[in-house]
Amino acid sequence: MAGKYTIVMVRHGESEWNQKNLFCGWFDANLSDKGKEEAVAAGKAVKDAGLKFDVAHTSVLTRAQVTLNSILEQSGQTGIPIEKTWRLNERHYGGLTGLNKAETAAKYGEQQVQIWRRSFDVPPPPMEPGHPYYDIIVKDARYANDPKPEEFPMFESLKLTIERTLPYWNNTIIPQMKAGKRIIIAAHGNSLRGIVKHLDNMTDDAIMQLNLPTGIPFVYELDENFKPVVSMKFLGDEETVRKAMEAVAAQGKAK
Repeated sequence: MAGKYTIVMVRHGESEWNQKNLFCGWFDANLSDKGKEEAVAAGKAVKDAGLKFDVAHTSVLTRAQVTLNSILEQSGQTGIPIEKTWRLNERHYGGLTGLNKAETAAKYGEQQVQIWRRSFDVPPPPMEPGHPYYDIIVKDARYANDPKPEEFPMFESLKLTIERTLPYWNNTIIPQMKAGKRIIIAAHGNSLRGIVKHLDNMTDDAIMQLNLPTGIPFVYELDENFKPVVSMKFLGDEETVRKAMEAVAAQGKAK
């Protein structure tokens, strides 16, 4: 049976910092050339699947917005409202921001990097004043009004990321779905994992092993209680999705 509500989600295409294997977080990296191609392909996949949207949600970060714009352009849906929120931002990687993942693994050990990347509630070290990207992020004009100073993270675990993402899901997205709106979310690996964990009632360990591929949309069909009838149906062939997931998993290994 088909669900009562359909929602499409997509992790942004490969960013320039993904390409360089750097911890990105709240740094506003753009898409790489490959990422732009992934975003165009995602739009064609959405068009081929016949998916239509009434409203789109994305983060305040360029890589997610460019991905969304490509999808809407390729699927002929550029006129719909787009809502942007910091609550859909990537996890804040704190003091790791800008560091190469493989070099960090070589320095601190793969096990420690794996804990920072894949433990549910252990955050990375905080981003301190004086960090190369501290002022660039904290003083960014897009955060002038939101988040409030006391909400502004200096680091986040996945648990903390979920705690700021889920209120947006519950208070903004669910009411729109109840009103009959067809929705796409273009966001980031960790903000989307929070929604996936919530929908599929996944354990902390299980969600930490989930590697969302860049630029491949996936579909949920939900019943009247917003429980999944169909979970994470990727708009791509299994082999492409598997390889993309494996590439994400390998990022934290020392070369």
